Amino acid sequence: MIKKIIYCITAFVFVFQLAGCSVNKQSAQVLQSIKLDKEKIMYVEKFHADGRGIDQLIAAELTKRGYKAISVGQVDASLENVGIIVTYFDKWIWDLSMYMLELDVQFRSPKDRFSLVKGNSYHTSLTRKSPEEMVSEVIGNMLKKIENQ
Repeated sequence: MIKKIIYCITAFVFVFQLAGCSVNKQSAQVLQSIKLDKEKIMYVEKFHADGRGIDQLIAAELTKRGYKAISVGQVDASLENVGIIVTYFDKWIWDLSMYMLELDVQFRSPKDRFSLVKGNSYHTSLTRKSPEEMVSEVIGNMLKKIENQ
């Protein structure tokens, strides 16, 4: 009887600890009214610490959704036909393998770099997604928010 109680308590503690490791949250917010022009180019500014090509994934996702998007190192005044500057921050963590824990993306005004729309995806180890899935999730949520404003 005592062994069963100890077993149940141990199982409960183990399950409780696993539940704490399972976080899945996503968000998108329009900070200023915006209308995206599909004729203008969206420049994805490469995050300086990114060695995994997340800028390319973001540009590919925007292109797949019908926008003209290219990845560049730093956006400067010489670029023409700039519709939106896209910035991002990706955070990676180790848990038996490296995976993307969090992705923040912002659509910014090309004039003053003011943030117009921001999106976030955060998945811990038990709810982890591939970088492609996280990019798709964030961009999809941001575009839905823009459409529904």
